[in-house]
Amino acid sequence: MPELQLPEGVNVHSAQSPETLAETLADHVAECLRLRLAEAPAATLVVSGGSTPLPFFRALRKKTLEWGRVLIALADERWVPETDAASNAALVKKELLQAEAAQARFVLFRYSDEEAVEALPKLEAAATELTDPVDVLLLGMGNDGHTASLFPDAPELDRAMDRRGQQRVMVMTPPSQAHRRVTLTLPVLMQARFKVLHLKGQDKIATLARAAEAPADWSAMPIRAFLRAGLHVYWSP
Repeated sequence: MPELQLPEGVNVHSAQSPETLAETLADHVAECLRLRLAEAPAATLVVSGGSTPLPFFRALRKKTLEWGRVLIALADERWVPETDAASNAALVKKELLQAEAAQARFVLFRYSDEEAVEALPKLEAAATELTDPVDVLLLGMGNDGHTASLFPDAPELDRAMDRRGQQRVMVMTPPSQAHRRVTLTLPVLMQARFKVLHLKGQDKIATLARAAEAPADWSAMPIRAFLRAGLHVYWSP
């Protein structure tokens, strides 16, 4: 892995292949969930969509867990029906909620034909079903430095990143994206007990290096808000 100058407290894990990394990450996530279930009635896993987590989803669904006590949600979602190829919910159902993992309860953030803003009260209610704090969070990152649907060009970014904000879910309308988005807000994401940034490829490491150069400037690269103690970076070429 290329040498990175990351803030103190950021833990980096790497492997030579996405599949090897996925197995390691799945083992760590499963253990976190088991430990939480040993002391709580339920545990929450928040995941991200896209192609990077696919090997992880396939590895995790094979792990022995009390899946019926696990709540799974997305960090963000495009406001499209599940029949759309861009739906993260459809991806999670196909790749993660299989076999024993199908017993987990999936908390949906897109379940009606309403406009996203009109559905916001229902989305907020759905978010309250998650444990507080979230137990395990898996984030991805774009080459523009966005994570979840916290995009640099979204006019709603300041509110979504407000640590004192009361909203758990926000509608995001970044001009750079083809679809409206809904996302968990920074206060919800930052409080997660075990926070993971899952990356693949040299371009993502280069982006992370740029983010680390000015970690306080989250408005330009929202991922910078997470570059602090307690973040685990999992990377493969």
